[in-house]
Amino acid sequence: MINFEKNKCVGCGRCVEICPGNLLQMKNFCAEIRDVKDCWGCCACVKICPQNAIFYQLSADLGGAGTKLFAEDKKNTLKWILKYPNGAEKIIEVDKNQSNRY
Repeated sequence: MINFEKNKCVGCGRCVEICPGNLLQMKNFCAEIRDVKDCWGCCACVKICPQNAIFYQLSADLGGAGTKLFAEDKKNTLKWILKYPNGAEKIIEVDKNQSNRY
């Protein structure tokens, strides 16, 4: 499920533009989802957010209740950052030039 840390949102609107389902909107200069049940879980908004204000909340069967998945999109790499409820973090770094080889 997509979720937001509203205090990090700077209102750039990049997530609204990239959402393939047109599910995000700006309200009071902050991004929000119209109806979370309609979200496809593609994580396009997570990857595009320059402030890490959007994250994917993992369910218990996908990594533990309360685990948050953030992304940092750089020129040649994409970092997936898992933040666990106990404070631990795991980073999975993907080379964009090699990502379609699997």
